[in-house]
Amino acid sequence: MLVSHILKSKPGAADDVVTVSADSRVADAAQLLSERRIGAVVILSDEGGVAGILSERDIVRELGRRGTGCLQDRVEEMMTSEIEHCTPADSTDEVLERMTAGRFRHMPVIQEGRMVGLISIGDVVKARLDELSREKDALEGMIMGR
Repeated sequence: MLVSHILKSKPGAADDVVTVSADSRVADAAQLLSERRIGAVVILSDEGGVAGILSERDIVRELGRRGTGCLQDRVEEMMTSEIEHCTPADSTDEVLERMTAGRFRHMPVIQEGRMVGLISIGDVVKARLDELSREKDALEGMIMGR
């Protein structure tokens, strides 16, 4: 299965990606994560590319190290700026392997230098489970002569 299949199952994939500016306060980004019930926000560069990602893990890690004072920092001070990304043509198996090895849960989908969506490890696992279920049903059908 390809990443493009996951994006098709997520209506408005690029439009639904929550973004913040690099100079936003971490507290505001955290509030947005809570309100939207999401795990990460994307930070766009001035040119419209992906400048970074700020996840709930990033925030919790800094809260544990420095306390609540870090909530007044700007997002760019805490975001992950070395971003792993994928394309719609990448396989879900490859993406799942990269996310697992890198221990991150969100990956921008980039096509021709532009973000076309954001997928989570949950999206990838669900797609893989759906694929396995279809394969199982097909095999059962062949065995049973259906």
